[in-house]
Amino acid sequence: MQTNKAFGASGCPLMLNRRSFLTTSGAFAAAMELGLFEFASSLFAAEPKSAKKPLVRAVFVRPKAEKYWMGWPGAAYDIKARQADYTKTLKDAAKKFGVQLNVKAEPLHDSNAVSAYLEQLKKQPPDGLVVTCMCLHYGGSGSWPHVNNIAKNRGNIPTIVFSPMGTSFTSHLQATREAPRTFVAATQDIGWLAFGLRMLRTIWDMKNTRICILDDRKGRTKLAGQLDVIGTTLHYISPKRFPEEFNKAETTDEMRAIADYYTKNAKKIVEPNAQDILNAVKNYVVCRRIMAAENCHGISMDCLGLISRRESEPPCLAFSRLRDEGIIAACEGDWNAAISSRLTHLLFDRPGFMQDPAPNTVNNTLMGAHCTCATKLDGFDKSHEPFILRSHSESNLGVAMQVLWRIDQKVTIMKFEGPGKIILGTGRVLRNIDTPPSGGCRTSVELELDEVADSRDAKGFHQLFIYGDLELPFKAYCKLAGIEVEHI
Repeated sequence: MQTNKAFGASGCPLMLNRRSFLTTSGAFAAAMELGLFEFASSLFAAEPKSAKKPLVRAVFVRPKAEKYWMGWPGAAYDIKARQADYTKTLKDAAKKFGVQLNVKAEPLHDSNAVSAYLEQLKKQPPDGLVVTCMCLHYGGSGSWPHVNNIAKNRGNIPTIVFSPMGTSFTSHLQATREAPRTFVAATQDIGWLAFGLRMLRTIWDMKNTRICILDDRKGRTKLAGQLDVIGTTLHYISPKRFPEEFNKAETTDEMRAIADYYTKNAKKIVEPNAQDILNAVKNYVVCRRIMAAENCHGISMDCLGLISRRESEPPCLAFSRLRDEGIIAACEGDWNAAISSRLTHLLFDRPGFMQDPAPNTVNNTLMGAHCTCATKLDGFDKSHEPFILRSHSESNLGVAMQVLWRIDQKVTIMKFEGPGKIILGTGRVLRNIDTPPSGGCRTSVELELDEVADSRDAKGFHQLFIYGDLELPFKAYCKLAGIEVEHI
């Protein structure tokens, strides 16, 4: 039986941390790490921000009673105290994640109250809804008929039904099972409500995300604009913009300091020289400036085209650094991978590794390789994994990252396949692969896959490898967001 190892005893995902959900504190942490407190504003171009916040409504469904007698949740269940606990957890999470929370303290206790609330939702639909069931049965009835009515008739609002332990049996959870954009959280962990609110925030953020894609290849720009289901906007510009901005960028002390960080912290430097590293850092600054100018949250580009035409050096180190800061940086103009990265950042505060999948038919494993990989695989506010500075393998130019992955680390494999599907699975790190003697890209990792009989059947391309067993939280998000999940 699959269990949710991503959640601890408190009910909050173990991946949640103190990093603010709304700020670019990854960049600030990087500055502190370098001892640099006076970075140029061009280096600290903040993500696009809006004064608006998603509106989430929360409601409690229970009888109007001071105390229950017999039946679940029982006479020992302090109704007012528990509702206060749920409310505090939601309010604390709303403050942390930047959510406008509207809590209806008066419980929905009969059909008339539910009907009136549904009418209110119809007139002013919020961005999300949290329905807490607080009674299994009392006085011959319980809360589930009302909960089921809300789930069936609340419209297209992403809805969480929270059923704390003592308020549901197996039979009570069936009617909401197939309800669209509804996730039922039946658990003893009150703290899970924080992650529930985070998921609702993420749905809103994905709809308000803009990705700058430097790609003018024929047929690539046909999806420019806002995508269905996920709601993310793809903003296309010419890839020529990148070398133009690079040529305009002057070398600064801040760039030299970042280059010095990579030089001093690399386990080894193989091909690159000092100027290569400085140019790689300048690529990072150019990425930041383009995102700021285009009011975008991330960047992806036809990097192989630029390199093959010798119009640009590889952006591999720049993309690695952006990912360490929680910013989208996807290779080869792959917007599906860019959306995958944004989703992973928002939900779990950690980067994913976009890679080219190469099945190993001798070991029946999956090898994944690319020349750029984030170093802070455990999380944006965690220590980096060991890394080696290499050249981009296909051109032998610039600076690429060989990041050494933790052996036996559990990983999640995920790829968004627009407009409304993700591929999802899990595995375990077996080994890192060196180039040479092997060919392929610089960061190269071999995985043992779970529940895949033949590694040649692994679906997708440019899937993300992500530290942690995140399959169930991803599934919960997809159920809430109306996204189909296909096993890897």
